[in-house]
Amino acid sequence: MRNDSRLSRTLHVLLHMARRDGPMTSQVIGQMLGTSPVVVRRTMAGLREAGYVRSEKGHGGGWTIAANLEDVSLLDVHRAVGGPRIFAIGSDHPNPDCAVEKVVNAALEDTLREAEALLIARLGSVSLAELARGFDARCEPGGPNPASRCG
Repeated sequence: MRNDSRLSRTLHVLLHMARRDGPMTSQVIGQMLGTSPVVVRRTMAGLREAGYVRSEKGHGGGWTIAANLEDVSLLDVHRAVGGPRIFAIGSDHPNPDCAVEKVVNAALEDTLREAEALLIARLGSVSLAELARGFDARCEPGGPNPASRCG
């Protein structure tokens, strides 16, 4: 099964936007991500509706950050881009007649509910500003990964 990479790809774009002077066009973002400008606009629309980015049309236009990075969590971005359910694991028969399947379903549902709550809490506790600081630290002269691309 293929991973849904909308969250990681969107976070990537937002960090580049946060460290760039001026707007980024859908074309430039699409080239960076290896996708079409149409897909970029569709993804960015959810972020615009949430108030995290804004767009300007015409010459010199494009996408810019519209929110304080401290105020936007990874969970906020996940929700804004229409990310999938956190876990896709589940049962084939939610209301089985078999007692064994009822026990298995109950155990899985409880475990997944607890795991999802932990993951949601963690995503909600990490801000875009934290990611930006991590990016900045890696790209400072003498940082832990000076050979990495920081542009």
